[in-house]
Amino acid sequence: MPHEVHAVVAAKHGAPVELRTILVPDPGPGEVLVAVQACGVCHTDLHYRDGAINDEFPFLLGHEAAGVIEAVGPGVTALAPGDYVVLAWRAPCGTCRSCRRGRPWYCFDSANATQRMTLPEGTPLTPALGIGAFAEKTLVAAGQAVKVDPHARPEAAGLIGCGVMAGYGAAVHTGAVGSGDTVAVIGCGGVGNAAIAGASIAGARRVIAVDIDDRKLDGATRFGATHTVNSRGTDPVEAVRGLTGGHGADVVIDAVGRPETYRQGFSMRDLAGTLVQVGVPDPDMRIELPLIELFSRGGALKSSWYGDCLPSRDFPVLIDRYLSGRLDLDGFVTETIALDEVESAFDKMRDGRVLRSVVVI
Repeated sequence: MPHEVHAVVAAKHGAPVELRTILVPDPGPGEVLVAVQACGVCHTDLHYRDGAINDEFPFLLGHEAAGVIEAVGPGVTALAPGDYVVLAWRAPCGTCRSCRRGRPWYCFDSANATQRMTLPEGTPLTPALGIGAFAEKTLVAAGQAVKVDPHARPEAAGLIGCGVMAGYGAAVHTGAVGSGDTVAVIGCGGVGNAAIAGASIAGARRVIAVDIDDRKLDGATRFGATHTVNSRGTDPVEAVRGLTGGHGADVVIDAVGRPETYRQGFSMRDLAGTLVQVGVPDPDMRIELPLIELFSRGGALKSSWYGDCLPSRDFPVLIDRYLSGRLDLDGFVTETIALDEVESAFDKMRDGRVLRSVVVI
């Protein structure tokens, strides 16, 4: 019997989101029904709303969530009703060519729920990143629900489902930051600050935060930045070199995803340094780099998919670090809001007034 719940729907390209009644099926084979407790408002949700991901409207938004398993479908044995979970938008299949090569964090056939959630008249909804968690309940593949310590409050725990994991993993997994490294992070929003936190936890000697907003730079020190650079009035490449003995950083993380920040990151690396792109660019953006510099500087240019994480491995670890006081997830929560306040949260996010607005249900 379908469940009638309230949810946030993007009905058409660029239109304000709406609070609607939707129908959520009981879980089928390999699926679980989750009672959502909290869900962060991420830039990716805004990209969906604005049609920058695809045109499969209407969208059921929300994907950075924590909640409780309400029911499980046939064949689900690793989860049970009452389990406290964080939702992941990647659930490795175990059988694709990447999983078979021992790289499940790159899974090319990630699992989602088979059944569709719908509007009351039967119109199918496209869940953002296969989750759709701006809703009182949502239906996901069992592999997307990762059991974690229930002592973590859902407003904070849900954030590892996307932004925090993406930034943290960009530093720890993709960038392989190690003890004594120097790291520069361009862009001090939620993802950038998570990269700063990850670099700090990994033992970086210096973590340099780069942004055009002094408020964000002040906040970055809370997550482990040792130095800050306001690139609005200062050449960030020269500033980072000046803070690293004239050499540049061992690892640079671009958490903005624009051609100008990528070029800055490319140039502020040390010889054989690594540049990691984790900020999501617009589809029409292009980059041009001097090929001789690409050859002569060496190192690596990498993109980070979801922080190259394995949710079943990494989510519990990050929650443990939060509960032990090593990872300040609470610091990412700027405000808590209701389901009907998502559109205003998008405005605050655009203006840079929040790290995360979190919907509490």
